[in-house]
Amino acid sequence: MRELGYNEGRDIVEYRYADDNLERLRELVSDMVASKVDIIIATGAVVADQVKHATTTIPVVAGTGDPLRSGLVASLARPGGNITGFSAMIPELGGKYLELLHELAPRAVRVAVLWNPTNGASQDLVHEMRKAAGAFGLSILLHEVRQSADLPIAFEAIVGQTPDALVIDTDALLISHRKSVVEFAAGRQLPAMYGLREFFEVGGLMSYGADIFDGWRRVVAGDVDKILKGAKPDDLPVQQPTKFELLVNLKTAKALGLTIPQTILARADEVIE
Repeated sequence: MRELGYNEGRDIVEYRYADDNLERLRELVSDMVASKVDIIIATGAVVADQVKHATTTIPVVAGTGDPLRSGLVASLARPGGNITGFSAMIPELGGKYLELLHELAPRAVRVAVLWNPTNGASQDLVHEMRKAAGAFGLSILLHEVRQSADLPIAFEAIVGQTPDALVIDTDALLISHRKSVVEFAAGRQLPAMYGLREFFEVGGLMSYGADIFDGWRRVVAGDVDKILKGAKPDDLPVQQPTKFELLVNLKTAKALGLTIPQTILARADEVIE
């Protein structure tokens, strides 16, 4: 936004954080709508859904997984209402996660998956994992995390199943607990595949997915600028990722006793040594 000429103190007025509390989120959204802001930026499907139900007139730019399946928009090309933005989800990445994990740990057979089944984009991702698993001789063990309280229960269940590796869904709830997830994988000596940079930045072994920061810079900031200059959300198609990144943490690999194949390192966009 700064590159587009906006000033945080002058033009960007308020931030609101619900801290994983749905009731608090509803209150914050209600207050924001009542204050008649010019535009709302919503991060994540849960936030965007609450905003959608709170206003049909204030323009909304949302960064979510699958806004079409979640009902936020009528179509990607013509959103059909007051919401547009950026969709970070490519379901086919589910198969790519398993491909990279198999390349990294070819002896792994049983793969535990932490996911949120209430997220439509996550459902598509897991569906693709199930389709791809057989090609790599993998067995998928699903563990649901619908709310924060489910996470320690899922951890305990994973320990009981003794899997060989771990895959983490890109759901916002899991992202908010990324440090705990990464620490769990390290503590159980599990090679883990993540879909977002946020996990990599707190010590995750390897991630592959859309460059979310590029999406926010290129799409969300751009849409906000266009709307503030008179464009309507319905005239701005929801855009999908154009840039993907493979990130590898050699320090974490060493702690796990893993050697990252050169075939992966050669393709990596960023490596932590």
